[in-house]
Amino acid sequence: MTDPLSQPAPEDADPAYDGEQADLADRQALRRVAGLSTELQDVTEVEYRQLRLERVVLVGVWTEGTAQDAENSLRELAALAETAGSRVLDGLIQRRHKPDAATYIGSGKARELRDVVVATGADTVIADGELTPGQLIQLEDVVKVKVVDRTALILDIFAQHARSREGKAQVSLAQMTYLLPRLRGWGQSMSRQAGGRVAGGAGIGSRGPGETKIETDRRRIRHAMARLRREIAEMGRARETQRQERRRHAVPSVAIAGYTNAGKSSLLNRLTGAGVLVEDALFATLDPTVRKARTPDGRAFTLSDTVGFVRHLPHQLVEAFRSTLEEVSGSDLILHIVDASDPDPEGQLSAVRSVLSEIGAGALPEIVVLNKADLADPEVIARLRAREPHSVVVSARTGEGMGALMAAIVADLPRLEAEVHALVPYDRGDLVARAHAGGEVLAEEHLDTGTLLRARVGPALADALSPYAVAP
Repeated sequence: MTDPLSQPAPEDADPAYDGEQADLADRQALRRVAGLSTELQDVTEVEYRQLRLERVVLVGVWTEGTAQDAENSLRELAALAETAGSRVLDGLIQRRHKPDAATYIGSGKARELRDVVVATGADTVIADGELTPGQLIQLEDVVKVKVVDRTALILDIFAQHARSREGKAQVSLAQMTYLLPRLRGWGQSMSRQAGGRVAGGAGIGSRGPGETKIETDRRRIRHAMARLRREIAEMGRARETQRQERRRHAVPSVAIAGYTNAGKSSLLNRLTGAGVLVEDALFATLDPTVRKARTPDGRAFTLSDTVGFVRHLPHQLVEAFRSTLEEVSGSDLILHIVDASDPDPEGQLSAVRSVLSEIGAGALPEIVVLNKADLADPEVIARLRAREPHSVVVSARTGEGMGALMAAIVADLPRLEAEVHALVPYDRGDLVARAHAGGEVLAEEHLDTGTLLRARVGPALADALSPYAVAP
């Protein structure tokens, strides 16, 4: 999208035009984004929730794209804040060429933000971007309430939703990676040094600068991070062993990837009856789920439900969840789920493909699944189908389009090139079972000496069946 600030002045423009006047008002004002407040009307519910939930004001910096893009990003931040359990009171955007290095939105706008915080009674400000440690400190100094950024908010949601041991370890590692450079002291107690008499009166030999409280905390965090990395690596090896076993049996794998809340878990349930948690919330699924499914002709394949992606997914999370995301990069086919009813489905496509490229899955075969067709505008679906020719329109909720989706999966699964004719002894029934599980059985007859089998199978199973080959 072209930035209007980058456009040259027209030839008949006023001589005093300096190339930026058209956006001067935007740059000098905080734009209020309408419709973000989630204030409740029921007073009793408000009083109940106020005891538990934070009251937040959102603030974003619009540096590129259109005003609609900036508002969509802030609306997504509002949805993230609600998922974390907060109540959104207001949302503001400022037009700038780039975020202010000191306070993110500039000192003057920070004071205006402070006035909004006071007027709304907010206790937290959430910034729509990743703030540097310096920006966090200086913005908090001005607004006088807690400031968190988009990255910290997403990490908090992940921490709430992680259920498995691996998921909890991955989230903890990501949180520590984010926290380490942002540790800071509050008053003298955090910077007091533990040398000399302060160190318990140990006396001679123990005097000296010692180690500050912050240095101690950093050291402990680094040790904890090293331990978590070892644990995640061990769990990643176990996951890789499972993938190798599936490959050995020539079972193709299909990974469901897509934007958070696009309907990935609903689609998995619709295709396999898996019974995975489905919730209208961002990042409801963090722990990957692998289920077996079958094509109409009986060929088995696995379906993996993975963590959802989002715009500006924190790099710490991509790194921490790398072993889990390998379910995607190690698959034979990706079902890229898009919420066709979203205000910006093209933005979802771009954000997900950016992460897929980062984890080495950008070149894998892909079927774009335009989900929530029952809620989407037909014109939007037509636009998306023109942009993505290899796409299928479905509704995981109603079941619409599931037959077409299964046909597309069958067409794109790796082909079984080897056709075998074998008389398999009854004591090698395991080979027949593998043919049924990972191949396409064309004919089967039980004879006195064994099972006469004609099937299309993968190379590994074809080699195992070769000693029992017979003429067609």
